[in-house]
Amino acid sequence: MAERFDRIWHNARLATMRDGRVDLGEIEQGLIAARDGRIVYAGAQSDFPVDADAAERIDCAGRWITPGLVDCHTHLVYGGNRAHEFELRLKGASYEEIARAGGGIVSTVAATRKATEGELVAGALPRLDALIAEGATTVEIKSGYGLDAETEMRQLAAARSLGRVRQVAIRTSFLGAHALPPESDGDKDRYIDLICNQMLPAVAKAGLADAVDGFMEGIAFSGEQTARVFEAARALGLPVKLHADQLSNLGGATLAAKFSALSADHLEHTDESGAVAMAKAGTSAVLLPGAFYFIRETQKPPVELFRKHGVHMALATDCNPGSSPLTSLLLAMNMGATLFRMTVAECLAGVTREGARALGVLAETGTLEAGKWCDLAIWDIERPAELVYRIGFNPLHSRVWRAQ
Repeated sequence: MAERFDRIWHNARLATMRDGRVDLGEIEQGLIAARDGRIVYAGAQSDFPVDADAAERIDCAGRWITPGLVDCHTHLVYGGNRAHEFELRLKGASYEEIARAGGGIVSTVAATRKATEGELVAGALPRLDALIAEGATTVEIKSGYGLDAETEMRQLAAARSLGRVRQVAIRTSFLGAHALPPESDGDKDRYIDLICNQMLPAVAKAGLADAVDGFMEGIAFSGEQTARVFEAARALGLPVKLHADQLSNLGGATLAAKFSALSADHLEHTDESGAVAMAKAGTSAVLLPGAFYFIRETQKPPVELFRKHGVHMALATDCNPGSSPLTSLLLAMNMGATLFRMTVAECLAGVTREGARALGVLAETGTLEAGKWCDLAIWDIERPAELVYRIGFNPLHSRVWRAQ
């Protein structure tokens, strides 16, 4: 009896992005078959049984199929906006100066605390829809604009809600250690106590977070304070991530590696010892060219060191109101290539396979392989390099989430 599938996409060109390859894993005459939301076959059409049956067959007319895109670092849920701070930066104020004057993250905290869960969802939906419109099927969303237990949990609940009102996989990260709330009177250690003893246990008990993140920087938290948060996360069985080495080298990459973090993100000031530590720990580097561009940084992340030592590199939008109001993974790829000199293969892997790896979900998505969720992006392009090369151009023909 012929094997039966739910859907078959044929007459396609595949960029499988399979692990261990330095190229795209191209298959010129390719086919994908899915059942129960998962890929059963992704490979050459010539190797697929000719008598296979399907409830639906889709002729892709030679279009390219990549895995659905993965945005592995966003701050998508927040209240208000910070366009006025953009004007200040244009007049010469630095990101750090604005933050120290009470702007930056703290200004978004005030707006987020005032917002209901419904208002947070409504505000985030246009940003999420922009990502989906470019083929995103998995999106990570951080908290970090509440800085108190109630608002942090409301942010995370809003993020979870987004995954119920849209066909997209949402991964959440608790980022209580993002900034110091104004009511802390400058006492960072006391706030870290609050995170470790009250906020994090409450978030974990409610099942609202898939990971725990932190911001280790001079304007945020020290290595010792960050380590305390990570130790508390580890005790609760939650993996960690870290905003590291963005504005200075405080050893963030090395600390992230010490805790076997899923990823260390930003990394503009990471040195070779940090890259070596990340490689040994299997900690991914998440590069965020939108923030680099928007706040006019000049120190680039050490891409050559990451290549040299075999550190996996992901790319993400870092969508946030203050330093990267970016909702385009296509533009993030172009920025990764033009600003950081990443290759086309690195950029495409960065928003598929490596993005999934940085979230700890590579076993489920990020490549075109049997057993993974059938998350696809189907493109009207002649070659995959177009996805990195062109600016302001969205060639998405259709997006498939779990074969739906």
